[in-house]
Amino acid sequence: MEYVLTTHNVSKYYHSAMALSNATINVPKGAVYGLVGLNGAGKTTLMRVVCGLQLPSTGYYELYGVRNTDKQISKMRRRVGAVIEKPAFYPNMTAKKNLIAQYKMLGLPVDETVDELLDMVGLGSTGAKRAGKFSLGMKQRLGIAIALAGFPDFLILDEPINGLDPEGIVEIREMILKLNREKGITVLISSHILSELSLLATHYGFVNKGKVVKEISAEELYRQARKCMVAEVSDVQVLSMVLEKQGIEFEIISDNKAKIFEKMSVTLLSEQLSAKGCELIGVTEADESLESYFLDLVGGGRNG
Repeated sequence: MEYVLTTHNVSKYYHSAMALSNATINVPKGAVYGLVGLNGAGKTTLMRVVCGLQLPSTGYYELYGVRNTDKQISKMRRRVGAVIEKPAFYPNMTAKKNLIAQYKMLGLPVDETVDELLDMVGLGSTGAKRAGKFSLGMKQRLGIAIALAGFPDFLILDEPINGLDPEGIVEIREMILKLNREKGITVLISSHILSELSLLATHYGFVNKGKVVKEISAEELYRQARKCMVAEVSDVQVLSMVLEKQGIEFEIISDNKAKIFEKMSVTLLSEQLSAKGCELIGVTEADESLESYFLDLVGGGRNG
């Protein structure tokens, strides 16, 4: 698999305080990679390090296979656009003049791609309206348009839907999906609004107290978190043999528990297991959301 970004045991310390501890993530090309974590977990710090705004205390990262200590890293960074913490723009300028200013700062020719970018983010009709008068959602879209100047193929977005109303959230979500699917832009996005992130992400990295505690694809997460029965038995190997014989999909999750992904009679299952000397101790139903999956990973914490 080709990766746009890999971080290798990246740590970041501020004096004696640890913000990141041996953080390792792998962002595949073409993915929408969701960084999931409570406020203060280290998501923004990781993004700032990757963007070159801060140096890692230990560890290293690679952009397009180029290590951050390599002379070629600045060339790779030109392929990256980012909005970290909140969008930066000139409030007294129009959206178009903001983009023109960004083009000039990057040494890019000011051409029809300025209007193309504004249309791409839904700001093509804002005319003479100053950016400082924009709604929060429009400001986020302008920030993303500025990050897309020069048409990078990797976009890093730090909490882009934070504080938006429902309409603004939908607009940003649809724009990100369009950039990913139609323009082929890889996206690294952080959010603590997990229900919304689940509508975007193809891959996840779960961050807790500065550590990446789990990486998983959306497909794998769906398999693990979808509705199922959790059977607790005295001998999980016997349960495995019984279910395999019937062609029932299952997953062993511990020495005495397994997830069963099809509806079946508990009475019949108990009889089949008993005939082979195995006791069915209990059965529960599970239907995990992204939120409950994350809270299970981090031990049921709360936002802080």
